[in-house]
Amino acid sequence: MHRSGATMAWNVFKFCTALRGLGSIMILLVLGVVGVTYYAVVLTVYGPGLNGGFLDRVIATGVLILFHYLLAMLLWSYFAVVFTDPGSVPPNWRPAIDEERGEADPLMPEFSHGQSDPSNQQIRYCRKCNQLKPPRCHHCSVCGRCVLKMDHHCVWVVNCVGARNYKYFLLFLFYTFWETTLVTLSLLPEFISFFSDGEIMGSPGSLATTFLAFVLNLAFALSVLGFLIMHINLVSGNTTTIEAYEKKTTPKWRYDLGRRKNFEQVFGSDKRYWLIPAYSEEDLRRMPALHGLEYPSKPDFEAQEF
Repeated sequence: MHRSGATMAWNVFKFCTALRGLGSIMILLVLGVVGVTYYAVVLTVYGPGLNGGFLDRVIATGVLILFHYLLAMLLWSYFAVVFTDPGSVPPNWRPAIDEERGEADPLMPEFSHGQSDPSNQQIRYCRKCNQLKPPRCHHCSVCGRCVLKMDHHCVWVVNCVGARNYKYFLLFLFYTFWETTLVTLSLLPEFISFFSDGEIMGSPGSLATTFLAFVLNLAFALSVLGFLIMHINLVSGNTTTIEAYEKKTTPKWRYDLGRRKNFEQVFGSDKRYWLIPAYSEEDLRRMPALHGLEYPSKPDFEAQEF
């Protein structure tokens, strides 16, 4: 039995190591898809349309402007997720002591044999990191540390998705969906022409690139749509992927403040910043939840603690 446990731990270690090594490859894959798409849309199909008749120039200009805008926002959001620390537990972090009761909540180990109630506000302790854990914090085996409000580890961005880059991840999904949808619709006439009886213009290389770009963008549009819908539901309930799994049998959730406030817990309250991967200084100053250490709760839950 002991040997089986050791073997499992070794397999998990190798799996985590493989995911870390896969990271740089995934970034190159994303850039490769962007490159193929750019070549097909700009250089092969709509770039030459700028030299055509009036209607062709109008359509080409509109498609290219929207394409470049969505691409810029997609890449901005993507690299914001990649390079932004999702949030880690500060050194020697300690929970705030309740002044009314004069004590902090009791400790609860992260790895317990029984099922714990995720709505319970007991303070947890991570045996892997040997430190206390703030609320909604989880240990990532791939990163090898505790991550604030961890949603999941994403191999596509070579990073954990947590409190401080979750908004950027959602914007990455948002702009990826609209970009891939635009490319799919823009290249659809070219894709249909592949199966027509008429003469097809262009070199074999450009035709193959256009065909590949259409298939890839269609596949990404459909798959990203599913993820986008899932995360919209998570944001509306102010929960993460991990928490949604943990509280699947819990009827009430202490952090569900209503859709509007739940949305602001991720995107901030300043509407000017909702669609860009950044926060206003005012939101960062007055909304502790954006830093990942403190989260407001429902008044009825707070009342139950006394």
